[in-house]
Amino acid sequence: MTRTFVVGLDGASWRLLDPWIDAGELPNLAALRETGTWAEHRSCLPPVTFPNWKCYSSGKDPGGFGVYWFERVDLEAGRIEVVNGDDFRTAELWDYLNDEGHSTGVVNMPTMYPPRELDGVVVAGGPDAAEGEYRSISSGYATPEGVAEELEDLFDYRVHPDPLLSSNEERGAEVDAILDLLDSRFEAALHLFEERDLDFVHVTLFYLNVLHHFFWDDEPSLRAWRLVDEWLGRLDDLDDTDLVLMSDHGSARTTTEFYVNEWLAEKGYQARERTVEDALRPLGLDRENVLRVAKRAGVVDLLAKAVPERVQQLVPQRAGLKRGRKLEAIDLDRTRAVASAQGPIYINSSLNEDVEYIRERLMADLRNVEDEHGPVFTGVYRGEDVYSGPYVDEGPDVVVDQRPGVHVNDGVGGGTVMGGPDRWAAENTPHGIFLAKGPSFERRGEIDRISILDIAPTLLAATGTAIPTDMRGDVLPVLEGEPEPERREPITLDAADN
Repeated sequence: MTRTFVVGLDGASWRLLDPWIDAGELPNLAALRETGTWAEHRSCLPPVTFPNWKCYSSGKDPGGFGVYWFERVDLEAGRIEVVNGDDFRTAELWDYLNDEGHSTGVVNMPTMYPPRELDGVVVAGGPDAAEGEYRSISSGYATPEGVAEELEDLFDYRVHPDPLLSSNEERGAEVDAILDLLDSRFEAALHLFEERDLDFVHVTLFYLNVLHHFFWDDEPSLRAWRLVDEWLGRLDDLDDTDLVLMSDHGSARTTTEFYVNEWLAEKGYQARERTVEDALRPLGLDRENVLRVAKRAGVVDLLAKAVPERVQQLVPQRAGLKRGRKLEAIDLDRTRAVASAQGPIYINSSLNEDVEYIRERLMADLRNVEDEHGPVFTGVYRGEDVYSGPYVDEGPDVVVDQRPGVHVNDGVGGGTVMGGPDRWAAENTPHGIFLAKGPSFERRGEIDRISILDIAPTLLAATGTAIPTDMRGDVLPVLEGEPEPERREPITLDAADN
């Protein structure tokens, strides 16, 4: 069969790329658009790494696999847990390729840690492949045994950059480390593709979107995209290979920071408890300041190893408590709603109140939130109207679609409800990219907007692989010969496999 090489460009959007393409900065990407088929795609809500990389690979929205953001919220049990790859309850497109005898490689895709065995290679990456606050991990991120050592020996491969970028004032060694990392991603993926004669490879450039967040369209981001463009030209020269570009979501310049849990508290939907952070924050002791001082002193690695994780977590973030620590500052017995960042909001059903009435009132209040640019949200929805599948009941009660440029921050206790950009120069949007060129694809130029859920069934159809009946997306009308793909029963993964 024609082989397939997929490049996952975290946070890529035509909004960012079009000016550079028009200016001649990205000639290989421009040539691919002229000779292939491309579109803007709509990602699932919220437009975030977790869940959208899995939306792509499974062809399902979060209701189909049970992960709605980086955390699982269970207010009835009084628990918020950080999720990882084991929490996604679904088979993916590489499982179906394997089932029909095709070998696969997945390199650096978030949502894949801890790595699981495939007929081929898994090299985990992204924010989930981490240990501790400073994201250091040096083993256990790849299968089969020996792959990590092979990549480290050949390409000095590492999962996270060192030093870690933590501020948009850092334009030297931190940016260089990310560019080296992106280069090694391509080197590793192409090496595995060729040396192991894999039928299908997917590689993700996760730290590309980290540059977007801190710099948007400034020089560090352009440097990264020039590097990507050089590699795209090289990959376009591969024989008998379909080259596919896609992103998990898009991005846009940040105009507004909206602190949703602070707003919930202000509007009476959330009650608070005092924490140790309430004493530390007035002293100017926050995690961003501590990290900046530690980096200047050259003791980041020492602190990461010497200071227990539970102690590191006591230092507050500027925006307030995040993830599992949010509930330490929330009095659940008097709280109606708690939010994750960038969209999902959960109503506390354990209170003796009319949940549907609270939801209707909350949605109406959210629709009225405005800043100087207008409504903060382009849509406010019931969870069951956005998601479908067996895990909808575990999902949020309300989902907001943030206006491009708005960052919905879930920090608890920071005190601010609305402000200008904080640390991020750019925020995620639901508008990602798709581009395909190769023997399996027609040359159609730009087509109408697609869904991120369409990519997996289209890739399966391009390889002649039957499509499972639980994939929600459609096969795009972009394939040579207009094949009629077969349908099949879904694969059910054992808990040990996923």
